[in-house]
This record gives sequence, structure tokens and C-alpha cells, in this order.
Amino acid sequence: MARPTSPGFACSECGWSSVKWVGRCAECQAWGTVIERGMPIKAVAAASVPDARIARPITQLGGDSFAHWSSGIDEFDRVLGGGLVPGAAILLSGEPGVGKSTLLLEVAARAARRGIRVLYVSAEESAGQVRLRAERTGALEDELYLAAETDLATILGQVDAVQPELLMVDSVQTVSSALSDGAAGQPAQVREVAGTLIRVAKERNLPVVLVGHVTKDGSIAGPRLLEHLVDVVCSFEGDRQTSLRFVRALKNRFGPTDEVGCFEMTGDGIAEVPDPSGLFLSRGGEPVSGTCVTIAMEGRRALPVEVQALIVGTQAPQPRRVVNGVDSSRVAMLLAVLERRCQLKLSQADVYVSTVGGIRLTEPAADLAIALAIASAMRDQPLPGAMAAIGEISLAGELRPVTGARQRVAEAKRLGYSTVIDGEAGSVQNALRAAFTVSADSKPVASGAVVTAIREDVPAF
Repeated sequence: MARPTSPGFACSECGWSSVKWVGRCAECQAWGTVIERGMPIKAVAAASVPDARIARPITQLGGDSFAHWSSGIDEFDRVLGGGLVPGAAILLSGEPGVGKSTLLLEVAARAARRGIRVLYVSAEESAGQVRLRAERTGALEDELYLAAETDLATILGQVDAVQPELLMVDSVQTVSSALSDGAAGQPAQVREVAGTLIRVAKERNLPVVLVGHVTKDGSIAGPRLLEHLVDVVCSFEGDRQTSLRFVRALKNRFGPTDEVGCFEMTGDGIAEVPDPSGLFLSRGGEPVSGTCVTIAMEGRRALPVEVQALIVGTQAPQPRRVVNGVDSSRVAMLLAVLERRCQLKLSQADVYVSTVGGIRLTEPAADLAIALAIASAMRDQPLPGAMAAIGEISLAGELRPVTGARQRVAEAKRLGYSTVIDGEAGSVQNALRAAFTVSADSKPVASGAVVTAIREDVPAF
């Protein structure tokens, strides 16, 4: 006699089946979606909608309740699209020790200084530790309330008692809820905690800022649903070996996602840098061979960045290629173009390329500056200090146009770069001729004039 088979279990999301119940679907990796096959599914009945919540034409809805209000830090407001929005849920992620808690404490202090009641919930540090940091950074304000809690229900009780106008939770991975199984930081816990806090934010028009951990590859830890729930996702980037920090908006329902805020870590906390134009340039007076300046775009902001190159002869069968702040594969491609199209013998030399100030250049617009710096180091001939280079180099040696060319040139003019070599040169050979023509002539150029000088009597490359 055959044994009766159990009805089994199936995933409600993808349909994957199993002979026994499991907490996580092995196919789509979703938690809590495996249910017993054949279970009756209850139909959802229509609910009555109150008169105050009946749908209205979009033209009759006012936008005053969703207006931005300043956080007190202009660079942070720039990233958020103008400031904080009532009811907005903001997720700030970053590597450990980069300064997320310091930035949020400064934002909380600035808001409290303007009379806005702020509740700062620290789930990772004790209240005494946060108090010591506040003393060091000058963030002691009467309207700044501090609580060290890790239980979600207790945090909601603190919100009811304090009635804040701004809520900050550091961090969402260390808060747990009794309604969900598992330890703090598990996907189910993160989903429950984030969902509850976001619901409170929408019901009370309360801006909520959540701090999120990151994984080894830099992505936000926890379920991907966390990034879909929040309104704004910001990434706090920076090398702990340098003082420069960047805040980028990866998602923003209330503004653009191409803005970047610039900050500097100091002994007194974190300070905004409204004009970082001089942070990525060397302080030398006379031009040095192997250096060239390009205009990089960080969001909507144009920044001058100096690229340095050093060429050292070697007898090794495999010369070294060491880069810092630029893409190594991009540099390898430019070396091949310079050797094939411009006859620069680089196959028997060690090449070192780096940026100044710790910034990382990933856009193709820096190709021409890297190529000019390498050529200058190869010839041991400095380029003029008042020259900037902007352009993408193709494998055929052609200069391609780049995005934001007008803004880059305008920023170069504002900073006093009288000579700009860009895509109008046509090819990398013409760009090299133009650069060393200006260097050889050393003629003064009117301040603010944009010049692309090409002369054919300079020896070919």
C-alpha cells in the first residue's frame, strides 16, 4: 500500500516547492514566503475610505506640506535637493569610521540650534560616548534629546514622550523588534524595524534619518527592500587616511541624484567645504614636469584636479604600472595609445600615475590630462601652470567630447586657467603639440581667455 504524500509547501513569490516548511525560499531567497500548498487564501474585502482620505485630483493637492526646510548644513542640503522634507525617510550608509555619526550629530546640533526639537537615538554607542563627542564638536544644545536604545518599542515610546520634529537612528541594523524572530541585523529584523520607523515618519510628517551598515563590497547591508522603502539613499564616502569626505545621493524622491556634498574631518568634528577647488592641487610655485590639471565633475560641481606622472627607465621584462586615484585599465589603454599613435617609448619604463588630495577620477574626461602628464614626464619638460586639459581619448587617438564641457571650461576660466586644451584639438597628437607649443613659447595669455593653440612646426610625437 502506497504511503500518502503530504501536500507539501510552495513559495508564494516564485512557486518553488518543498516537502517540508523552510523559512527561506531556496529559489528567490525571500524570507517568510513558503506556505503550505492547498491552504485557503482569504480574499481581501474592500474597506470603507474616510472622507478625508478619498482620492482627489492632483491639481487640488497643495505642495506646501512637502516643502524642504534647511538642516543647517548647506552641503548636506545640496545633496538632499534643498533640505529635509516632512515625512521623508533618509538612509545614510558608509564604511565604519568614515564619520557618519559625526555628520549626523552635527546636523542634529545645527537643527536644534534653530529651535527644532531633535531626538537622536544611539543604538551602537552609550549616551556618555555620544555626550563626549558632542562636547568635542560643540554640539551641546537644549533642543537635542539623546537616547541610547536598541528596542524598537522603546524607541517608539521615546518618540511619543519627546514629540521630536526630527528623528535620527544610529543604526537600523542594531535595533530589534519583539514582533520579529532572529537577532538584530537579520533581514527580517531590519525589514520590521525600517518598515515601522518609516510608517511613523509618514503618519506624523516626521523626517527620519537612518544609518545603515555596508558590506565588504560597499553595498548597503540587509535586504534590498530597505533601499526601496526609504525616500533618499545617501552614501558617505572617503578614505580614512585623508580628511576629505563626500556625500552622494544614490536615490532621491525629492530632488536630483547628481549632487555631491564635500566635507572635511577636523579635530573639532566635521566641517563643510563650500569651495573645494584648491584641495586637489599641489602647492608648488614653479611648474614641474609630469603634472597636468583637469576639470572633473563631481555631481553638478566642477573641480580642478591635478594628475601627476613619473617615468623611470627599467631593464625588467615586465615594467611596473602603479596608479593611485585613477583606473589602472584606463591608464594601460592610454599608454598603448601614446606608444602607438604618438611614438612615445613607454614599454621599457616604469610608469607611476597618481592624483593629488586622494580624489578618485573615474570619468573618461581625465584621459587627456593623464596623457599630457605622462608625455611631460617622458620628455622631462613641464607644462605651463595656467593650462588645463579636458578630453576623452579613443583607441584611434581621437579626442571625443565630454559631458558638461561648457561648465568645465567656465570653471577653468574662473580659476584663472588661461589655456584650455579640449576636444577641439581633434587628436591626441595635436593636443600634445598644442601643450608643448604653449610651454615652449611661454607667451602671456590674457586672463580668462580660453585658447586652443595648435602649431605644426613643433616636432611630431
